[in-house]
Amino acid sequence: MIAAESNATGPLPPGVAVDPQGALARRTHPEPPHLYRTPFARDSARILHARAFRRLAGKTQVFARLPGLPPGDHFRSRLTHTLEVTQTARTLARALGLNADLAEALALAHDIGHPPFGHAGEKALDHALQAHGLGFDHNLHALRIVTWFEERSTAYRGLNLTLAVREGIVKHSRDYSAQAHPELAEYFLEARAPLEAQLIDLADEIAYLTADLDDGLDSGILTLDQVRDGVPLFRIFDDKVVRKYPDARPKLRINEALRRILNALVTDLMNEVRTRVAALGATTLEEIRQAPTRLASLSEAMEAERATAKAFLYTNFYNSSGMEEAHKHAAKVVEGLFAAIMADPSLLPEDHQSQIPSEGLARTVADYIAGMTDNYIEQLWTRHC
Repeated sequence: MIAAESNATGPLPPGVAVDPQGALARRTHPEPPHLYRTPFARDSARILHARAFRRLAGKTQVFARLPGLPPGDHFRSRLTHTLEVTQTARTLARALGLNADLAEALALAHDIGHPPFGHAGEKALDHALQAHGLGFDHNLHALRIVTWFEERSTAYRGLNLTLAVREGIVKHSRDYSAQAHPELAEYFLEARAPLEAQLIDLADEIAYLTADLDDGLDSGILTLDQVRDGVPLFRIFDDKVVRKYPDARPKLRINEALRRILNALVTDLMNEVRTRVAALGATTLEEIRQAPTRLASLSEAMEAERATAKAFLYTNFYNSSGMEEAHKHAAKVVEGLFAAIMADPSLLPEDHQSQIPSEGLARTVADYIAGMTDNYIEQLWTRHC
């Protein structure tokens, strides 16, 4: 049963939002204020114009093609997924009276550290690094991208993003211990992330849950009856659509059901955040930071629906027999190219070779591979492996 909507309405107390003129708006390299843009709006623009952001268009979200077929034109890429998350995050932040510019910047950056081939590529790159006592974390790689790899200024390396955006990139989806990650000390590891950052993880979940059901059905890997049987939340809204539009074409029927699911999830999250902040009695950002748990959450009933839908997708879509071949190929390409470059570092571009003394060969190779699009890594793998 889906929880009834909360009676909580309107924006949150203004003090819980991140102040665009406050300490979290400061940059590593001081800059004069812009005439008509907030610091976080400027960060959004810097992320949008980054080369790493553009490359998301060539990176898989879940899959780009079916086995034996050319790439599909309609399946989500990492870029289109990011834009969908951004729309949801900005809507949530604005409705809650939070800093929408900050939420937008964080949503635009939340997947910028992903390697090619989606989560299969990330898993393969992490596996390759483990043999060298290292690992791959796309959040921490995203931080490396925006603070070092992107070069837009003659005065400094990186994008010189605000502290709030850098903190949110690190902490939006998980917490890091100060003991394990002393290099992240400036990002308040002992405290909760601001609500604008907490919202990103849920906006991401909501966006890919509905989008992956759509892509799974569109690809034919999932069937309508299968989704109705395995995802109660879909069945609830599909039944409503069928009653209202009994003659709707299947694709339009699916679109309408997914649209209603998206709206229900966003509304539930919005109401639950209001309820939790009110229950805590928080009126300042510091009180949000000191909360015993994250305050951005779905209601208990809706969280159960989300978890059921996600489990269904893992069993029937992400790990389905139709996807197994693509995952094996991703691992073969990523790990094969990693091994080839480790054996012959001269395959690295000069700017990456210069990083070896400070970063080590394995991390440098991983940085290089993580920046590649699906097509580019395929070309290099064919050439060198």
